[in-house]
Amino acid sequence: MTQPGIGSGLLAIALATLLMTKEGLLFPRGQQEARTKVPPTFYRDVLPILQKSCQSCHRTGGIAPMAFESYTQTRLYAVAIKTAAQQRSMPPWFADSNIGKFSNDPSLSEEQIAALANWADAQAPEGDRRDAPPKLQWSENWTISQPDLILQMPRPVALPAEGEVEYTYEIVPTGFHEDRWVQMAEILPALRGNVHHAVVYIRPPDSNWLRHAPVSVPFTASTLTEQDDKRGAHWTDSDILLVYAPGSSPDEWPSTMAKLIPAGSDLVFQMHYTTNGRAAEDRTRAGLIFSKKPPQQRVLTLQLTNDHFVIPPGAPDYRVEARGTLPNDAVLLSFLPHMHLRGKRFEYNILHSEKEPGRKPATVGRPERETLLRVNYHFHWQMSYRLAEPRVLKAGTELQAVAWFDNSRNNPHNPDATAAVRWGDQTYEEMMVGFFDVAVAPSVDKKAFFIRH
Repeated sequence: MTQPGIGSGLLAIALATLLMTKEGLLFPRGQQEARTKVPPTFYRDVLPILQKSCQSCHRTGGIAPMAFESYTQTRLYAVAIKTAAQQRSMPPWFADSNIGKFSNDPSLSEEQIAALANWADAQAPEGDRRDAPPKLQWSENWTISQPDLILQMPRPVALPAEGEVEYTYEIVPTGFHEDRWVQMAEILPALRGNVHHAVVYIRPPDSNWLRHAPVSVPFTASTLTEQDDKRGAHWTDSDILLVYAPGSSPDEWPSTMAKLIPAGSDLVFQMHYTTNGRAAEDRTRAGLIFSKKPPQQRVLTLQLTNDHFVIPPGAPDYRVEARGTLPNDAVLLSFLPHMHLRGKRFEYNILHSEKEPGRKPATVGRPERETLLRVNYHFHWQMSYRLAEPRVLKAGTELQAVAWFDNSRNNPHNPDATAAVRWGDQTYEEMMVGFFDVAVAPSVDKKAFFIRH
């Protein structure tokens, strides 16, 4: 009788011989390679993925609750990273993958997802530190490189622990004695968890907007004494430097494009705060990087807005739209949809008229719709979407923004499914704003752009 140990050894040798023989493969070659392939390691395979697609948030001082900069920090979350990557919930990206291409899409490839999954399955091996890519250098908490100038709200805004906070404004003089072109800009709240959104406006010296409001101190519309200032607090034709919302990206324009801050301008910080059970103070900053030379094109931020809607109680898929035609030629660059807790979907379209030369509308008598972006909206990740190839639009082009709201009980974020919902500043109310950026001639400001010829 063959001894068990000897028999097992002979069987192992026989199986190995079959596996190494072309004519006698017991498993497909791909499976053999997978069984013998060295598993991914942190420094060689995982860290480059984290640097490219994760560390803008997952770093010391970043918006994420944990950092993925070192092996010690990351290995504890190996399984969670695998799950998030396979479910494509991280990195966050909510654009329909079948519509449009976007230069800031952080989505992982199938190969990257497999590498993260295999790393977790192999018990998250560290590997050789010499395989690590160079460490990314971040400037404090900025995502952009170190700003040329940081403009901070001069006075902190005191926030209560509970209750509603009226839109808060603070006018910050730039002190610019000459025009300045901004190629990159970022808004950095001191209290990210309390900032629902922020808009920084460029108020040129000839503007009458909020002209009687105090400078360098926080104020709200209700504290203003002039009626024109009270009425106009929420609406202005001033250009927007930047919009911030949780998950949004800073502005980073090509070297041929920039936004203009005219000499003598003020920046007006419009802050929408929410409370979270703790009293605190916020002093939001704006970081600016200036263009090294006058740009070939000026960037303007425009918007399609509908503030006249009523979402019925319990409505699961209520549609609201806004339309507008471009008064002049422009190059379309990017989008930033904005809604509140009932936001469900948002899309931007071009409506091609049947009178447009060369167009053959699918339905006679109706415009043909070309969808540029469709987003499954996420209130806590209000992202911007930059076109991989900017789109030239002629004067008269009709743009459409469409939003869908879920006011039903099935929406876990819905504050009250029994309420009819209208436009309002607070998160239990709703907004429908489709911001979008365009490039125009450097001499054209926002007022001039809206003069139709």
